[in-house]
Amino acid sequence: MTNVTLFSQIISKLDRLSFNKIVRTRQTDKHNKGFNSWTHMVSMLFCQFAKSQSVRDISNGLRSATGNLNHMGIQKAPSKSTISYQNQRRDWELFRDYYYALLNTLGQQTHLKRVKFKIKSKIFLLDSTTISLCLSLYDWAKYKTAKGAIKMHTLLDYDGNLPAYINITDGKTADNKGAYEIPLIKRSVIVADRFYNDFSLLYTWNSNDAFFVIRHKKDIQFKSIRENELPDNRHQHILIDEVIELTVKKSKKKYPKRLRRVAIWDEENKQEIELITNQMYWTANTISELYKARWDVEIFFREIKQLLHIKSFIGTSENAVMIQIWSALITILILKAMKAMAKHNWYLSNLVAFIRLNLFVKVDLQKWLDKPFHDHPPPKQKYVQGVLF
Repeated sequence: MTNVTLFSQIISKLDRLSFNKIVRTRQTDKHNKGFNSWTHMVSMLFCQFAKSQSVRDISNGLRSATGNLNHMGIQKAPSKSTISYQNQRRDWELFRDYYYALLNTLGQQTHLKRVKFKIKSKIFLLDSTTISLCLSLYDWAKYKTAKGAIKMHTLLDYDGNLPAYINITDGKTADNKGAYEIPLIKRSVIVADRFYNDFSLLYTWNSNDAFFVIRHKKDIQFKSIRENELPDNRHQHILIDEVIELTVKKSKKKYPKRLRRVAIWDEENKQEIELITNQMYWTANTISELYKARWDVEIFFREIKQLLHIKSFIGTSENAVMIQIWSALITILILKAMKAMAKHNWYLSNLVAFIRLNLFVKVDLQKWLDKPFHDHPPPKQKYVQGVLF
């Protein structure tokens, strides 16, 4: 048995040194009066793990852990007004920077044992998801006349199944426009749906020595330069593999080079899927499998929306919303690191639910992760009363 709560042990896994470095750089503790950046971080992580519905829930929840707060590195539970005030004032970029710092440490543990492609390129999956907001409360989140929203443009690392980069914009920003700022790694491959079929964007990627596999739109106009030979007895779902050239003057000006077009048959949905890529040497089946892997980013969006607290918000300012989103991303990173270090084969949804039920239970974290249904022996009594007769 341990004398520290499960939540305290989870917090202790976080890299405090890198957090303090970011705090000094961004000066987020300047003029703070007791509620420092670390206390703020712990409070927002508690919001995610406990799925607190208000700042009152966060404050009362941490107060119930009296006596164990020092194990989390905080002195006292914050009041609801203090949390609300700092969510408006403290720079949300602190939480973003800390996510990327943790991604370089905890994120390395999350690399999955999955199908490995026979290519040396780093694989990224690109997509966006929209989070709806009430325009009367979130008037800064422009989307439609009577509806507000924000959009998360996400570049997901295939190996770790975690975002390598996120750009959060208002709901009106088109998918391809939100993708111009993503960082590019040379010789990496970006897999995306038809909404990123922007020839200016694709040529930018090509010029930066990055590959892409994109589902192309139906109205694309091209001429076939040559058709690649297909294997006779393998990969019957490959319909065509050809090198093409754009014919519309405007499109050709944006992307003057040749492209490769691969058409595949999706048996599950009974439809033909047409892909374009600037990679001329990989097999057509590899191109097909890369696009199939794109579904992982959809699963990631479903996980954060269903398991964490980002569909409703405890503050209405843009800063408060950004803090809550980035604290959710830090939480999913921690959860996936815990799932990777556990011997028990956890489903992520079960892990979240069990942690939520046992946040302030005093049990060894690693043993609990390995054997969650094991009957732990009761603590030994230090003093045993003697029998009189």
